[in-house]
Amino acid sequence: MAAKPPAGDPIQDAPEVTPPQHAAAGLPAVGHSLRIAQQQMGVRRTALTLLRVNQKDGFDCPGCAWPEPDKRHAAEFCENGAKAVAEEATLRRVTPDFFAAHPVADLATRSGYWLGQQGRLTQPMYLPEGAERYEPVTWDRAFDIVADELTALGSPDEAVFYTSGRTSNEAAFLYQLFAREFGTNNLPDCSNMCHESSGSALTETLGVGKGSVLLEDLYKADLIVVAGQNPGTNHPRMLSALEKAKANGAKIISINPLPEAGLERFKNPQNARGIAGGGTALTDLFLQIRIGGDQALFRLFNKLILETEGATDEEFIREHTHGFEEFAAEARAADWEETLRATGLDRAEIDRALRMVLDSKRTIVCWAMGLTQHKHSVPTIREVVNFLLLRGNVGRPGAGVCPVRGHSNVQGDRTMGIFERPAPAFLDALEREFGFAPPREHGFDVVRAIRALRDGRAKVFFAMGGNFVAASPDTEVTESAMRTARLTVHVSTKLNRSHVVTGARALILPTLGRTERDVQGGGPQFVTVEDSMGMVHASRGRLEPASSHLLSEPAIVCRLARRVLGPGSHTPWEEFEKDYARVRDRIAAVIPGFEDFNDRVSDPSGFALPHAPRDSRSFPTTTGKANFTAAPVEYPEAPEGRLLLQTLRSHDQYNTTIYGLDDRYRGIKNGRRVVLVHPEDAQELGLADGSYVDLVGEWKDGTERRATGFRVIHYPTARGCAASYYPETNVLVPLDATADTSNTPASKSVVVRLEQTTPA
Repeated sequence: MAAKPPAGDPIQDAPEVTPPQHAAAGLPAVGHSLRIAQQQMGVRRTALTLLRVNQKDGFDCPGCAWPEPDKRHAAEFCENGAKAVAEEATLRRVTPDFFAAHPVADLATRSGYWLGQQGRLTQPMYLPEGAERYEPVTWDRAFDIVADELTALGSPDEAVFYTSGRTSNEAAFLYQLFAREFGTNNLPDCSNMCHESSGSALTETLGVGKGSVLLEDLYKADLIVVAGQNPGTNHPRMLSALEKAKANGAKIISINPLPEAGLERFKNPQNARGIAGGGTALTDLFLQIRIGGDQALFRLFNKLILETEGATDEEFIREHTHGFEEFAAEARAADWEETLRATGLDRAEIDRALRMVLDSKRTIVCWAMGLTQHKHSVPTIREVVNFLLLRGNVGRPGAGVCPVRGHSNVQGDRTMGIFERPAPAFLDALEREFGFAPPREHGFDVVRAIRALRDGRAKVFFAMGGNFVAASPDTEVTESAMRTARLTVHVSTKLNRSHVVTGARALILPTLGRTERDVQGGGPQFVTVEDSMGMVHASRGRLEPASSHLLSEPAIVCRLARRVLGPGSHTPWEEFEKDYARVRDRIAAVIPGFEDFNDRVSDPSGFALPHAPRDSRSFPTTTGKANFTAAPVEYPEAPEGRLLLQTLRSHDQYNTTIYGLDDRYRGIKNGRRVVLVHPEDAQELGLADGSYVDLVGEWKDGTERRATGFRVIHYPTARGCAASYYPETNVLVPLDATADTSNTPASKSVVVRLEQTTPA
């Protein structure tokens, strides 16, 4: 029998701290994941469910988007994947009785961890205007409430339709189709907050806003550069791929402000060496860079490559690239002293890295949000592309760009049209296929949606999954903006902070999870997802749904569309709800690369979407070639007495979902309000290990943003840098502090001062 959820919110102001670890996974990871799973699901359900995760006839893990190998282990999941499955397949239930016992004001005082631990939502719930508690409501009544608000708007652009990354291809396609037939491109998604900078930079330089490598390419690489990424916590199955690459002779350079256990040594729990032996040392060179110094580092690499005789691929540059001379002039002007100041590295480290770069014939650069969430993120990623183009490392086996996405299917959502700035060709295809004129004016991304809600220009907020309030920047501004809405609606599996920060009225619409059986009028259904490397495959849940009142995401969209759009819509919404294969037929007609979708997805291994730079070294850019770019080198700096703060996840966390209160690899137990500070920085600031501080954000608008009651932990971060967990520190990220071009919140370079206080 699964344990009951915690009765009260646990105290989080006295964490236990031990030295950080230097290896990831192994038996502790196995034990921890099984313990969490059994607490949520019980022993039998744990065994039955975990053995279907990421299998060809099973369901796609609801966690990260790392791809599966063709030959799969019986336990093809990681520790955090097991936690994600346990959270969804839990036996705990949130019934109407729970809401009757807990007014919204009470729930608003609870932590996100406590809310999530209560279990699965079981019925549609409605918060009327002025009411203190959610009350149960029928699906028909819920759809009527949404339809009444949407049809009463002065303009379709007063509605915002947000999407989390976990939505299936079928649901995402239907969702954007409904929003556009309703009349708006207000389709912000979680990509706006994480990898939008990658898409912006890669579209400009290579013509495709996705990575150019497949899993097999990692196994063929000579050198893999992992920058601004922590695979051990965020994408643990990536460690297995790195281990295999190492066995094939690859070298690995890790670039990060924090040492990360998973990149130091990996104890693979799927083999004897990982269980009983010492595991595999992954990183050959660790460059402990200052926060935001990556553009300067890659610019210097490019200067040094240009200065090394025979180091550039002149034929590739001549035949396949544009803008080389302007780029080369900027790169040759790179300054050693400025680079050392920006990066905090020494010359010997950079020289050693350069030797590894020059010795490699096939190089891959992987990155995540450590590169994408700065003001200068787009030029940084463009500089990474320059680095690869110089030696012809795009469009050949074992080489290329590898942005590592977060949520499972966050990349697929974008492919399906979840984008506030759709390409004209996509809208043209929708118009041809469905016979209506989609809106052409660009819509709101996440930051612009918050501003629109704040300013009264948006009145209805509808979220397909996710935890928008907790995930967004500038928490107080975001929460205030949400409260101005006429109606907030969240399609969810579990409780989260967004359900207790509401508009005048609010709805919670409970939906099926990945693990659950989906039976519609046309019989049993499956959905599809796209992984981080552009592979599309099927996902089939097998568990009995958590409640007979749940609807699938496609069913919710189809029923809402019928209610809102009425008989004037010629889209066959009822047919789509009954049979998802009909949805896939229409996806195939609209989106290039999905031809014969239903036939191709019947292959248990799935299929790869086309990628012109990878497949044929052709580049669908404005110039028809891969574009070298040139931009001034930027890097964040903190005034004297201040630090640069990056927000990050703990190991017991996936995005805003908190699985537990420990961060095992960093040596932190039973606490989240902690700030990691280099011992020498702490000494200069007069902060003893274990002392308590308020984190106070400083930005050019002069507004004080404060996160209170954080324990100082002396930790081997880069000098001048600090780190702390989100969502607790999202309050410090100004809404208007965003990346140029992509408008992504600059959550990885927040200037803070630490004001000493006493523990709560």
